[in-house]
Amino acid sequence: MKNFANLIKTLDSSNKTSVKVEALTTYFKNASNEDKVWTIAILSHRRPPRPVNTTLLRLWANELAKIPLWLFEESYHIVGDLAETIALIIPTTKEHSDKSLTEYLQEIIALKKKTDEEKREYLHRNWLALNYYERFVFTKLITGSFRIGVSQKLMTRALSKAENIDEDTLAYKLMGDWNPNTITFQELILDEKSSDYLSKPYPFYLAYPIEGEIANLGNPEEWSAEHKWDGIRSQTIIRENEMYVWSRGEELVTDKYPEFNSFIGVIPNGTVIDGEILPYLNDEIGTFNDLQTRIGRKTVSQSLLKSNPVVIKAYDLLEWEGNDIRNRPFEERRILLENLYETIKDKGIPLQLSERFSFSTWEEVIEERIRSREMKSEGLMLKRKDSPYLVGRKKGDWWKWKIEPLTIDAVLTYAMRGHGRRSNLFTDYTFALWQDNENGERELVTFAKAYSGLTDAEFRMVDDFIKKNTLERFGPVRSVTPKLVFEIGFEGIALSKRHKSGVATRFPRILRWRIDKKIEEANSIEDLKGMII
Repeated sequence: MKNFANLIKTLDSSNKTSVKVEALTTYFKNASNEDKVWTIAILSHRRPPRPVNTTLLRLWANELAKIPLWLFEESYHIVGDLAETIALIIPTTKEHSDKSLTEYLQEIIALKKKTDEEKREYLHRNWLALNYYERFVFTKLITGSFRIGVSQKLMTRALSKAENIDEDTLAYKLMGDWNPNTITFQELILDEKSSDYLSKPYPFYLAYPIEGEIANLGNPEEWSAEHKWDGIRSQTIIRENEMYVWSRGEELVTDKYPEFNSFIGVIPNGTVIDGEILPYLNDEIGTFNDLQTRIGRKTVSQSLLKSNPVVIKAYDLLEWEGNDIRNRPFEERRILLENLYETIKDKGIPLQLSERFSFSTWEEVIEERIRSREMKSEGLMLKRKDSPYLVGRKKGDWWKWKIEPLTIDAVLTYAMRGHGRRSNLFTDYTFALWQDNENGERELVTFAKAYSGLTDAEFRMVDDFIKKNTLERFGPVRSVTPKLVFEIGFEGIALSKRHKSGVATRFPRILRWRIDKKIEEANSIEDLKGMII
């Protein structure tokens, strides 16, 4: 645990990629194989489930620190991170622990089935046996929220240097459904097993946002274009009469979409399709809000399958006839996909082709982008015809060109302290729009939250206003005098029964502070609903 905590300290204290890669490489060269597996798991978001809820963590840490609970809560709101707060308030002792990272994680897994008193005793004993940074890391593992600014790609690069294994090969090995508590480093990284291949997806290729003028891409005849769909990026795998669906977040979601079982026997074995899972009701693409009714469900009922069906929009072919074809040109892969689709399109399965459109000038592409909302898409994807299917986010061959966001002017009504370097400022905001109530009076109704889009100087100015104009306090949240107007941008909008406003917005963020506007000039809920196509 000491070595892992020192690694996290180094990673957390530097913004330089070279420093992080070097620290990870050194760690992987010296750590035990068991700790290597768990480190890979933690940095690729395969953490054990949280064994203790945060309410009990706060209570038990407060007991050990022997400070008033209100002081702990105020400290927590200032620090902005529960694990860091606990690490700071618990006194350091002369005790120490020589347990490995693996031993700690095995104990944390076993802790979930213990009684509350056993959990309390375990936490007290271990908090006192660790120094500040070890205690911080230990508590992070307990809470299950371990984010330290290290991407899986960066971790893979360091592991590649330490083990002298190709990065793309490692990226493929780390995909799939593996359990760090049962798999060995030999099995995960060093061995080659054909059985592992059956359900494994390929690492996803990701596009960069378009930079500058589209004409800068050169000759339009070298490019292919299609709409960018707003769903769940996925890979659908058909091998040996088995079907697997993976999300871009490396989550196996086959059981969430039982309608895709109809692919078996229709799509040939040895096929992997890259595409987008989309809601599709009454022969129309729905909104991401519709898709959310399917996300996170433990079971998918027949009524849900009927009321909210889905399809896959296929746009690339990664494996064909059992062969990895990612190195072939995109144009060649697409022709294979289109030929496959022609043979199965009348089979009644929920698979559609993401159609490409023809163009010879960039002006035609610009015109098609304008149609994006009409097409229920986020914009366009531009792919070089001769591009291979690469790993991760790479510049040059694949670009995404989103449409401009929808915008509306809203009033700041609530605020909460931010996190990290902004933990001492109120930077998480709730916004409202005007609506007529039952008595015909105008009132402000909340509709969205946003916490990005202002400069540091603007955040400090708004923070000063919030502190001077607080109306009520609700724990870490403050209601404020409605006076400030902001332009809010968002990608999409849909009616929603789950929101007080009756509307759900997609990816809301602050575009600018409308110092020139009074709150009476802010928009209404009806204005917002009027944007729904």
